[in-house]
Amino acid sequence: MTIATPELLERFDVPGPRYTSYPTADRFVEAFDEVAYTQALEQRRMGPAALALPLSLYVHIPFCESLCYYCACNKIITKHHERSAPYLRYLAREIELHVARIGSGVSVSQLHLGGGSPTFLSDDELTELMSMLRRHFNLAPGGEYSIEIDPRTVDEERLKTLARLGFNRLSFGVQDFDPQVQKAVHRTQPAEQVFALVEAARRIGFESINVDLIYGLPRQTPTSFNRTLEQVAELRPDRIALYGYAHLPERFKPQRRIIAIDLPGAGNKVTMLSRALAAFEAAGYVYVGMDHFALPNDSLAVAKRQGRLHRNFQGYSTQPDCDLIGLGVSAIGKVGATYSQNAKTLAEYQDALDHGHLPIARGLAVSRDDLVRRSIIMALMCQGRLQFESIEIAHLIDFRKSFAAELEALRDMQEQGLVELSDTGIEVTSMGWFFVRGVAMVFDRYLQDDRTRARFSKII
Repeated sequence: MTIATPELLERFDVPGPRYTSYPTADRFVEAFDEVAYTQALEQRRMGPAALALPLSLYVHIPFCESLCYYCACNKIITKHHERSAPYLRYLAREIELHVARIGSGVSVSQLHLGGGSPTFLSDDELTELMSMLRRHFNLAPGGEYSIEIDPRTVDEERLKTLARLGFNRLSFGVQDFDPQVQKAVHRTQPAEQVFALVEAARRIGFESINVDLIYGLPRQTPTSFNRTLEQVAELRPDRIALYGYAHLPERFKPQRRIIAIDLPGAGNKVTMLSRALAAFEAAGYVYVGMDHFALPNDSLAVAKRQGRLHRNFQGYSTQPDCDLIGLGVSAIGKVGATYSQNAKTLAEYQDALDHGHLPIARGLAVSRDDLVRRSIIMALMCQGRLQFESIEIAHLIDFRKSFAAELEALRDMQEQGLVELSDTGIEVTSMGWFFVRGVAMVFDRYLQDDRTRARFSKII
């Protein structure tokens, strides 16, 4: 696998969205409220999608026992586990309000518990949550039911409980195995502990095991990260998510505890990325795209080969582009041609539910132009190619006429070997995959309008 040259990185490694949606969540507006969201839910109930398309559910559990300094998630740091019981009661109210609008027993093919740390909940509370979901929704056989795992909060018995509850996919937050790096980010978890848990998960029979890694953390060096890569190759998870750390202390308060001088320089970050890509390729992983890798027989790699890859708020997915209902504080959803996000603070979330309202804080009704551009961006992000004819048929436009300026903007990327343009479409090259977010940004009308990119992490 060829890594991008320093010259290309300097030129094209700019801040940009991760495109888990288009338009991106920073474009949501408060004018989109509970009334607008309720209309979207009721339209779904009355439309053909209610019968033909399953739902995806995301449940946000915000609690964590300790603070990881790199974290940019919406979380509540507490050792008071009694706080989770009231939270479950509010989740129950939110679910009931949804069911009143979309009906009971709607089929669900994908469920993801994220956070925070979902394993902050006790076994009894996780059982209660899953019973609650099964009471109101039909969790379809063969669906993908995943949960994020803090290795410090589980043992083999807890993993068995998760399997009994119906979870078939696990995602372990590892980040780095080096003890000095773990200390610098306030997340100490021995490698032996993770190895034992992954081995146990395999014995229990989970279908897919993911490991999250981060490069660019304080005290990381190419040498230390090499050791982590060797350990990950030995661990051999089914999937790997490799993220570049974005140091934005002005936006994320926990990151202010990181000593900036301990952060690796840009050159070392590129070296770590290069070595990671080489190590994963040597270990037999398929580069799914952007930040995801999978073993060839994993469903994500199979979906990539077969052109069935999709992208949603949890990243790359094998599931069709179905409606997503977000439950819990700050959770994001997508219903029909709308996006929505719940209140970001626990107090606001609970207050809305106390008054019988869905806790929608903001969202967006997607325009026709947004829909066309979303199709283009997702095709590039997921398949690495775009056929003009498919967009023209789906959206009744003349692609080359409608996007003449964008195609001209891609000429420079073509000259640099990142894309190939033809009379029939656009193809992202193997080199261009490193910059696929940058390719997608060319079609982002909102970025074109205001050029405000400082809010995003860099694309490498």
